[in-house]
Amino acid sequence: MLTLSHISKTFNPGTVNEKCAIRDLSLHLDPGDFVTIIGANGAGKSTLFNAIAGSFFTDSGSITLAGRDITFLPEYRRAKIIGRLFQDPMLGSAPGMTIEENLALAAGSGGWLSHVTKEEKKKFRDRLALLNMGLENRMKQPVGLLSGGQRQALTLMMATMANPKLLLLDEHTAALDPGTAEKVLNLTREIVEEDQLTCLMITHNMQSALDLGNRTLMMDSGDIILDIAGEERRGLTVEDLLQRFREGVGHALNNDRMLLS
Repeated sequence: MLTLSHISKTFNPGTVNEKCAIRDLSLHLDPGDFVTIIGANGAGKSTLFNAIAGSFFTDSGSITLAGRDITFLPEYRRAKIIGRLFQDPMLGSAPGMTIEENLALAAGSGGWLSHVTKEEKKKFRDRLALLNMGLENRMKQPVGLLSGGQRQALTLMMATMANPKLLLLDEHTAALDPGTAEKVLNLTREIVEEDQLTCLMITHNMQSALDLGNRTLMMDSGDIILDIAGEERRGLTVEDLLQRFREGVGHALNNDRMLLS
């Protein structure tokens, strides 16, 4: 489904601010893989997502999605086949537009620029009912009036409505309170499994990295240092992950946010 072949990215090359963010990284995901990614700040996790989404072109290597070479495909064209959520609940939706209009845009119906049919409205309402947040009865309400958790849940629904080839979740629950974060994570699991989506999820919560999906990656210094799945993954604990990190890079993980999660 997704294949990254020896991709690299260096920012500000040849200057004092030169930074190698991704270093000869290769990765393959099969259809339906739900992969969690962990690593300290600066490990290259979000840079990896930006490379896949097309926020910049890599310096070398290739990116293939669903059999199509997207290495030099512009970001706006990749957005048609890649859904993405960010840490900030305010991103990913238009606050001045209604819930219905946002969903129409995500579904390719044109939003407020065109008429939304009765069939589409019913589809939106049925999808919203899955959130168990009462949003199906607030279709005409501006998204800017929603809470952070409601807005992130709506954005998740929008990102998956058009059945993307790939879903990228960039710490999409990190800004939410623990109770709301758990609800959004449960919703994430349900949608990914029900729609059989291929998904990459960055998380700072090491327990979630083991509980969710079928595979876990650990990154450091722009490369993947650990890739575990199957029986090996099912038997791991958070302490095991920390030990694997120490063995892989030669020092302990230094990230309070992850260690305290």
